[in-house]
Amino acid sequence: MVRSTNFSQQPNQKISVEESHDPPFEETYKKLFDDIRTGKASSKVKYQNLFVVEECELPLIDLDQLKGSEFEREECKTKIAKASQEWGFFQVVNHGISQDILWKMRKEQIKLFKKPFHEKMDDKKLNFSAGSYRWGTPSATCLQQLSWSEAFHVPLTDISDSSHFSSLSCTMKQFATTVSELAHKLARILSERMGYKSKYFRETCLPHTCYLRMNRYPACPISPQVFGLMPHTDSDFLTILHQDEIGGLQLVRDGKWISVKPNPEALVINIGDLFQAWSNGVYKSVEHRVVTNKSKERFSTAFFLCPSYDTEIRSCFEPSVYRRFTFREFRQQVQEDVKKFGYKVGLPRFLVSTH
Repeated sequence: MVRSTNFSQQPNQKISVEESHDPPFEETYKKLFDDIRTGKASSKVKYQNLFVVEECELPLIDLDQLKGSEFEREECKTKIAKASQEWGFFQVVNHGISQDILWKMRKEQIKLFKKPFHEKMDDKKLNFSAGSYRWGTPSATCLQQLSWSEAFHVPLTDISDSSHFSSLSCTMKQFATTVSELAHKLARILSERMGYKSKYFRETCLPHTCYLRMNRYPACPISPQVFGLMPHTDSDFLTILHQDEIGGLQLVRDGKWISVKPNPEALVINIGDLFQAWSNGVYKSVEHRVVTNKSKERFSTAFFLCPSYDTEIRSCFEPSVYRRFTFREFRQQVQEDVKKFGYKVGLPRFLVSTH
């Protein structure tokens, strides 16, 4: 049974942080929740952008075609590039990651998140780097900036270098190894479709720069007035997502929010900001979010293909839409904007000046 914060509980009925595996959302963000009780944040207009226009299935690509004839291989690569241009998202089946690995990863992830909250905060005990466990939104000044979720950000080096051979670390290593190879394969295909054959992604996206993010979105009693993950684009080259059957992932298409229908057989792929800049705007990094569910928790695992901080991001051809920048510069600008405005500005900061 999921223990979610219940705003109707009396103080003496609350589950202590030591007993609960849920983060203390209500206690930490008390002022934001007080606004709900007093009616200051209950306007329907304020939350109308949460409502979904429609549910859709992302373009579905069978990667088995890459093992077929030359015509089939080219057709598959064309589909990947087209979806990256028109949607910024697509899903793949026959992707090379066994259902057994995906099932074990989900099982271990659930066990991890069911640990008491205070244990999850202890990075050393879990053999993760300091700051790996994150929850909520520390910089939130209003409900729309609060993410009702918790996550473990784990660099691949934490996984491969671990001397602690638990079932979790072994499963994470299996998962990370296979998903990393898939990410590099897709990045190579997308670069080749731009006429750019290079070892750029192999040379810059290394184990110490890429990472896994294990997500849990607890059931939320005030859904839909708060996001599971607020609207954003990904600050990487590619993201590969394995999600459960609950749903909640939404993206912008043709100026409207649409809900992605879960496919248990598929992995979801999306283009990140760095690939949009590298491709000179051909491949699209699309805004997306996760909405909360009143009664069900949701789990997902994401792999992020990221370069080293000193990697220079530049267009693969000229004239360039974006100026050259390092990944470190991009990250720092994102952090400054989030601190100042409460949200990420991203690539518009790096457009080439027209003046």
